[in-house]
Amino acid sequence: MARNALSDHGFNAEWRAVLLITAAMTAVRLAALFATPLELYPDEAQYWLWSRTLDWGYFSKPPMVAWTIWTTTALGGDSEAWVRLASPLFHAGTTLCVYAVGRKLYGPNAALAGAALYLLMPGVQLSSLIASTDAPLLFFIGLALVAYVNLAGAEGRRRLLLALAFGAAVGLAFLAKYAAVYVLIALVLHLALSKQARAAWSLGAAAAALAAFLLVLAPNVAWNAAHGFATVQHTAANAAWGGRKLFNFAELGDFLVSQFGVFGPIPFAVLVGGAVLLAWRRRLTEADLLLLCFAIPPFLIVTGQSFISRANANWSGAGYVAASILVGAWLVRWRARGWLIAAIGFQAVAAVLFLACVLNPPFADKVGLANSFKRAKGWEQVTEKMVERALREGPGELSAIAVNDRFLFNAAAYYGRDFFALPGQPPLVMWLREAHPQNQAETTAPLTARVGRRVLAVSLEQVYRDEMAGDFMAVHDREIVSVRLDKKRRRRAELFFGEGFAPRPRDPVSGRPIPIRP
Repeated sequence: MARNALSDHGFNAEWRAVLLITAAMTAVRLAALFATPLELYPDEAQYWLWSRTLDWGYFSKPPMVAWTIWTTTALGGDSEAWVRLASPLFHAGTTLCVYAVGRKLYGPNAALAGAALYLLMPGVQLSSLIASTDAPLLFFIGLALVAYVNLAGAEGRRRLLLALAFGAAVGLAFLAKYAAVYVLIALVLHLALSKQARAAWSLGAAAAALAAFLLVLAPNVAWNAAHGFATVQHTAANAAWGGRKLFNFAELGDFLVSQFGVFGPIPFAVLVGGAVLLAWRRRLTEADLLLLCFAIPPFLIVTGQSFISRANANWSGAGYVAASILVGAWLVRWRARGWLIAAIGFQAVAAVLFLACVLNPPFADKVGLANSFKRAKGWEQVTEKMVERALREGPGELSAIAVNDRFLFNAAAYYGRDFFALPGQPPLVMWLREAHPQNQAETTAPLTARVGRRVLAVSLEQVYRDEMAGDFMAVHDREIVSVRLDKKRRRRAELFFGEGFAPRPRDPVSGRPIPIRP
């Protein structure tokens, strides 16, 4: 009786602790969202633009990020903070999932350590303050793990419900980002390696999980089929291993170093070192094996991709939900209290430093981190200069405002939203450099002869300026505008008027404009 009371007290105390820590950190992040002067970076602006027209898919991503932005902006308006609002809430939910899985597999102390490591992970710090696909992806992976670890020992109706929850969570993860495929890889790997994993499933449970997964994912598959599998093709192109020289040691080194920054230096070292050591000594527990199946494949696959082609630092992020639980459990099991405190302490200091930079960008300049924030500066000012130039022409004088960079298109659509919403204003369109659309803007708002009578053309950083100008019958009134980002950097754009849009022929192989011979 006393033991049960103590167990209940421990359960309540541990859950209370993780809830309080998560709530406090989430409150700080929400406050930072509303206080930061940093602008939306162009991908965030693109997601906002998608959210204006809800659909089951978009050119480069599944629909979840647009759905969440539609929800938050419907509640609070279109300011930057409301565009980003869902991200810290998703990560708060993932933290609770990490604790729930860790408690089930290792007990409350290890679970609390894992939750703290996840909550303070450097990659999560960044992801919590931007609108991205990673936040909902990790949340639904967390939910899938909660259902999966509870399948063992479940019987009858409860096993069926957990299987349905697992399938639905994986389907929702796919609607967030196709990196959810790593969950399916993990499932297959775990079933192949673990007799206990196979015993947890019945034929009915497997059928229920598959049915839930397909039901959730089906509308996105149908959308892709109706749009030439645009999102799938774009994802495959991003992950393509061709087009670059093989064996990129520099890319490999950069990716591996970046993982110390994404997951944290001590946690990443513990993850890699612990996995190798315990596997070599054959001391992996059944819980260790389960989590390694979810944590290691994204890291290994993306590491290979970085060596053969290239890889972004966050592409391995799908594995770090399981990895946080695993590293917390190992440090508690090894009684490495000093290393655990050092890991949490280091990541807490990094979190404070990051928040200081977000709240006060000039501080980032002083500590040498200005380059990390340049993509979230200057877009509003460039858009204002474009709008001012257009307004000087008077109503009806311009047939379109055309830009030659998708980043500028997305930023101008967001920061110029009030201008473009006014009756009679020229539409914002995208000049196509290649024969076929390469992004959402080129697909939905291309510059065509129909709107190319008299165009205010904008070339970001003067890249492809001459190619863009060459698609007009006449060009005049060039003007260069410049916006300061920090002490060392500026963002420049060239504005000019193009008369009579008549695009040159494109090369059938490369898709690019055929040079005009003198």
